[in-house]
Amino acid sequence: QVQLVESGGGLVQAGGSLRLSCAISENIFSFNAMAWYRQAPGKQRELVATITSAYRTNYEDSVKGRFTISRDNVKNTVYLQMNSLKPEDTAVYYCNVKRGQIQDYWGQGTQVTVSS
Repeated sequence: QVQLVESGGGLVQAGGSLRLSCAISENIFSFNAMAWYRQAPGKQRELVATITSAYRTNYEDSVKGRFTISRDNVKNTVYLQMNSLKPEDTAVYYCNVKRGQIQDYWGQGTQVTVSS
């Protein structure tokens, strides 16, 4: 079973930065795509950023220019660098990896809280 361990969440003031990490228990090259999602209280989980095996990236409109997704192939880790954080970025952030058509794995989530 693939295990994803997220870290890096916390409390930060508006305008600050955080970097989330997602350590993957298997070789990162075995996955088609890696992504970060988030879920705020009372809201549905939403896709924040993705990075594919071909290094193509995609971002949700509200984080474009502020967040950057990246990967370290040696450490089998995916990152989400979050700058210029806003209170509306407050959510639990989840790491996700996909392999093939049906294999889909999730981390346990890490809380990000942005104070105004």
